[in-house]
Amino acid sequence: MAEIELHDPEELEEHKASPFTRRVALTTAIYAVFLAITALGGNNAMKEMLLAQQQSSDQWAFYQAKVIREHLYRSQKLRLELDLLEKEGLKPEVKKRYEALMEQMAKEEERFRAEKKDIEKDARKLERERDVNRNKDPYFDYAEVLLQIAIVASSIAILASSAPMYYFSMVCAGLGVLLSLNGFLLLVNIPFLH
Repeated sequence: MAEIELHDPEELEEHKASPFTRRVALTTAIYAVFLAITALGGNNAMKEMLLAQQQSSDQWAFYQAKVIREHLYRSQKLRLELDLLEKEGLKPEVKKRYEALMEQMAKEEERFRAEKKDIEKDARKLERERDVNRNKDPYFDYAEVLLQIAIVASSIAILASSAPMYYFSMVCAGLGVLLSLNGFLLLVNIPFLH
């Protein structure tokens, strides 16, 4: 039968009761919570950026379709005007029909011109939303890295009972939290992060 080695209870109590270890372990758990929140913010910013880009592209395609229709009606109207000029001796009812068609083409041209303005506004709004989320993303990325480094450093601090490593982890986590907050709020623009 295999022998089982039991550890000295005093030795186990020493490791369990270390206030430094408990403090660092609790701090590490808090780092992990901030990391989770930061990762969620980064994922949401990326999703929102991609969605806004897709919607913006759709709006610009819709805008382009309206421009094509506007030009189609304009060319039809011009063609009708030219036809009317070429055919001088038309009966009054035919001439009225030409004029009614030209007026209808002009109204359609104007309608498409007005509709494309609204579409352009929507597309530009979506582009701004995309840009805001694109600007948020790097802050979340760097915050995640710093928080991960903080977790690793605090784990090393526990293993080595190293106060300097613990303080290093706190600095990394503090910077990570600040970058994460800036990712959510965009209070400060840090140019080298983009």
